Amino acid sequence: MNKEIAVIFDMDGVICHTNPYHSKAFREFFFVRNLAPTDEEFAEHMFGKSNSYILSHFLKRTIEGEELLQLEDEKESLFRKIYEPYIEPIAGIEAFITDLKTNGAKLGVATSAPYANLELILSKVAIREKLGSLMASENVKKHKPDPEVYLTSAMNLGVSPDRCVVFEDSFSGISAALNAGMRVVGVLSSHTKEELPPCNFYIEDYTNISFETIKSLF
Repeated sequence: MNKEIAVIFDMDGVICHTNPYHSKAFREFFFVRNLAPTDEEFAEHMFGKSNSYILSHFLKRTIEGEELLQLEDEKESLFRKIYEPYIEPIAGIEAFITDLKTNGAKLGVATSAPYANLELILSKVAIREKLGSLMASENVKKHKPDPEVYLTSAMNLGVSPDRCVVFEDSFSGISAALNAGMRVVGVLSSHTKEELPPCNFYIEDYTNISFETIKSLF
């Protein structure tokens, strides 16, 4: 009998194409503070990064504690308001997750975003009942590229890290999964292969991937 396999998904850029809407929310957030980051700066310093990093980088001072909570809430509330009418899963992910579940894979989501964002997306993407672990920014002390969120997800699912496959789209997220000793599928929604650490497999979307693909990575 095969050992159990766990598949853990990041959320932004992996379950849904949210990054353009995060960019819009941050542009609005920074505009009222007389800041106008370029697309290149967003690509380098926003995608896959925690809000504490993003805000500290662009505001050019350490943002932490109560101020971080307030600013994060302001920006993420903007994001949810902007994105809610447009929520749509990346092509094929719902059928892929059903295929994984049918074949006995344990499933989880591990995001650097706040739990309210995860709740919003799971209210529109019908995968919640198949997930055995949900991890958001509130659930960890150390953010990606630290492996904490993925190691905790593996523990929640009862599967050893070396039997886990992570779907990630960002440099810091892929680094976190590699630091956890997991296999990684790079989702090329925000970056090219060349911009990311080496992954075990790459996809543009989920239309041509199955449980058999995942099994073949071991």
